[in-house]
Amino acid sequence: MAAKDRPFVIALEEHYWDAEVAKTFESAEARKPALRQRLDDLGALRLREMDEAGIDVQVISHGAPSTQRIDAASAVPLARRANDRLHEAVRAHPDRFAGFAALPTADPKAAADELERTVARLGFKGAMVHGPTNGVFFDDKRFWPIFERAQALDVPLYIHPSSPVPAVVEAYYRDYLKEFPQLLTAAWGYTVETATHGIRMILSGAFDKYPRLKIILGHLGESLPFSAWRINMALSRGDKPSTFRDTFNEHFWITTSGNFSTPALMCCIMEMGVDRILFSVDYPFVPNPPGTQWMADLPLGLEDRTKILSGNTKRLLRM
Repeated sequence: MAAKDRPFVIALEEHYWDAEVAKTFESAEARKPALRQRLDDLGALRLREMDEAGIDVQVISHGAPSTQRIDAASAVPLARRANDRLHEAVRAHPDRFAGFAALPTADPKAAADELERTVARLGFKGAMVHGPTNGVFFDDKRFWPIFERAQALDVPLYIHPSSPVPAVVEAYYRDYLKEFPQLLTAAWGYTVETATHGIRMILSGAFDKYPRLKIILGHLGESLPFSAWRINMALSRGDKPSTFRDTFNEHFWITTSGNFSTPALMCCIMEMGVDRILFSVDYPFVPNPPGTQWMADLPLGLEDRTKILSGNTKRLLRM
């Protein structure tokens, strides 16, 4: 299909590493030169690989664990500097890049202020948070000032996976980590950790307090669309039905990042509706071409495919 005939494509879980932030954590990715090259690049290499796969725009965010494991005093100025540097990269290619902010969540008030600064002054489209903040889940009421500000700004918060907390690693995964280290991350650990985050967000009452709060989950919703009916049924109490499923389908959007499964996507569409699905790749942890090729081959009409590839994102992020 010629470029002028194909749908516009926006991918919005696409990562990079800020050199100063990356110094604060150890990561196996640092030992993979080709991957590290792509994480460090916000220019020619990234643009070339977007062009080769037919991706028009990336919404770029810092990779895990970003600033969620940094103490408040260090995280506040560090997040600001990292966001300013990302802004410069977006300014260099404004038709190709947009940004999600890194937030110093260890200081929730400062994080809310940084969210407002990056949206109002730098044009960012929201923010990404990587799992718990120093072991505390994002549903905790200390973080609700961030929710209040996100609602006021009408921007989404993307809850991205991080490695499970140490107690869970010890209890659930330790026996298999030597042979199957990926079990802790993309194979399963990320999914359990982030799905739990989504469930806790709903149970916390945050969406009652902030009825216009918008949350994005990656990887086709971390399995929650598949489980929503059962969770809802199990949480119902006597003659008081649960609102879990309705709340999930009202406040959450999900992306295709790193989960190019047609049966899983069809489940998500049937549960949530096509308007809640956003195209993403999870670059550079996942290469671009399989994502766009998968989308081209889906048994969907052009209208629905265009919604997923860019239309839904344009509405959600006001692009």
